Amino acid sequence: MVVELEVSAATMGSSNGDVLQLSVKQGEPTLVPPAEETEKGLYFLSNLDQNIAVIVRTIYSFKSEEMGNEKAGEVIKNALKRVLVHYYPLAGRLTISSEGKLIVACTGEGAIFVEAEANCTMKEIGDTTKPDPETLGKLVYDIPGAKNILEMPPLVAQVTKFKCGGFVLGLCMNHCMFDGIGAMEFVNSWGETARGLPLAVPPFLDRSTLAARSPPKIEHLHQEFAEIEHKLKHSTSTTDICSNEMLYKSFCFDPDKLDQLKMKATENGVHDKCTTFEALSAFVWKARTEALEFLPDQQTKLLFAVDGRPKFNPPLPKGYFGNGIVLTNSICQAGELLEKPLSFAVGLVKDAIKMVTDEYMRSAIDYFEVTRARPSLASTLLITTWSRLSFHTTDFGWGEPVLSGPVALPEKEVVLFSSIGKERKSINVLLGLPAPAMKIFQELMQI
Repeated sequence: MVVELEVSAATMGSSNGDVLQLSVKQGEPTLVPPAEETEKGLYFLSNLDQNIAVIVRTIYSFKSEEMGNEKAGEVIKNALKRVLVHYYPLAGRLTISSEGKLIVACTGEGAIFVEAEANCTMKEIGDTTKPDPETLGKLVYDIPGAKNILEMPPLVAQVTKFKCGGFVLGLCMNHCMFDGIGAMEFVNSWGETARGLPLAVPPFLDRSTLAARSPPKIEHLHQEFAEIEHKLKHSTSTTDICSNEMLYKSFCFDPDKLDQLKMKATENGVHDKCTTFEALSAFVWKARTEALEFLPDQQTKLLFAVDGRPKFNPPLPKGYFGNGIVLTNSICQAGELLEKPLSFAVGLVKDAIKMVTDEYMRSAIDYFEVTRARPSLASTLLITTWSRLSFHTTDFGWGEPVLSGPVALPEKEVVLFSSIGKERKSINVLLGLPAPAMKIFQELMQI
């Protein structure tokens, strides 16, 4: 059976100005089990895994002058069988434990794999650095009729061949299986397997080191879970982010612009220095708050993930398979955030990073054990950073990806930082805002 998907993309103009109809023909999905017998039974997921059980869709575009795409599907599928021997929980299925938490039933059923063909060249897709669910969504396979994550395998892969000889690997992976670092290590291991190489970083599968304490000890104020009251300025306020149609744009910060930001963040002498992340996060938080026209006494929350791997005591083992990240936060009144200089917001970001210690992370794990709470995104900016992840080094035998990135942002409140350019020194800031707010935000980006 072949499924044909069509989407009209106005941005995908052909040379004569006509709108191109992207057509992707998907083959029959197949199950890819591990190449060898693997361990069966229930596989524990920590409380850090429970909180981010969302599907993340990403694409990797490959094109080689020396190699065509004829064998791409076969090579990637065979390598998947072999790499799943090491990462066997990805061949299982999510279920609910007796405690009412997510757990993996290691059944060895396998990942789902689909081969597909597009009716155009990769260039005709347009700018894949900017998430476009309508177009890029055709390059990943979604399980038909799946109502929730329990009906979706942890890993689904689609290889789409293009007329130019290139191909795109589209992945749907559940975030509860790993964070960005873990996902990057898995995809790079898959590529190494395809090239006949041993795994540079074999996975460390035991997640019990991040089990909740007995009895649980909540020793910190976990405001990442706090629900903030949303105060509307007027009935048609752009702060009502849920009811307005979202406009997605990306803004490139090259090294010069990033240096300018860091200088601006330290010019009044409050900070001797600051990192690129601290300056950029503070700048975007201020600009987005201003663009959404929050009332001065409206509280606004900044959320972002910190890699806890080196911060745990002892540090998590190399190759830890799972989520080693923890959300940290800062809450501030909009008026204070906007009135004060950039150094003030930078200070809030620095304090949020410093807050993440072994004690804080263990407290967060125990907080979920007791409350089963999810972080609230009301009046919140959630920054997710891909700029330190080396997805661009993945090589299945066709060289490194021409491009890689997400298909869509998971939530309206999410802003994505990703590194771009040959030396990966520029940062692309991607976000969605209602059209009136985006107009203001664009103006504020001119520094």
